[in-house]
Amino acid sequence: MLTMQLIIQQIHKLLLKKQKTLAVAESCTGGLLSYLLTSLSGSSEYFVLGLVLYNNLAKSSLLGIPACLIEQKGTVSGPIAVLLAERVRKLAKTDFGIGITGIAGPTGAKPNKPVGMVFIAVDSKKQKSCHKFHFSGSRSEIRKTAALKALQLLKPLIK
Repeated sequence: MLTMQLIIQQIHKLLLKKQKTLAVAESCTGGLLSYLLTSLSGSSEYFVLGLVLYNNLAKSSLLGIPACLIEQKGTVSGPIAVLLAERVRKLAKTDFGIGITGIAGPTGAKPNKPVGMVFIAVDSKKQKSCHKFHFSGSRSEIRKTAALKALQLLKPLIK
């Protein structure tokens, strides 16, 4: 597995070289992905917007995620991750959008949604993808693993 610093450097170089832009909408990672993406000088060339949407009202009011969909599917679900990625990309007018929602724990789990369940979506004008993961470890470890996985999912799409 690539180290976090190495993947950040690779994403940084690719986005600069290809002149592509990115926006993210994070929930369970609490801004960690935005922090990582802006850790290198020059990141303002590609990083346009990072939103931390930690409750459902924020998701609905800022990105227009329908409250009825949140109620039906749950905040931690593929459809919500996809809409987070799509809507933040459109809001920021970027080439890519990433949406992350999950349960970092140690609380918040439900019988069908355990601690460590994370959905990560990547959206571009040409394609969308959404993946479901079950990460283990402490709250901090789950957040770091989710942020790293989001970067790994983005990397092959930057062309």
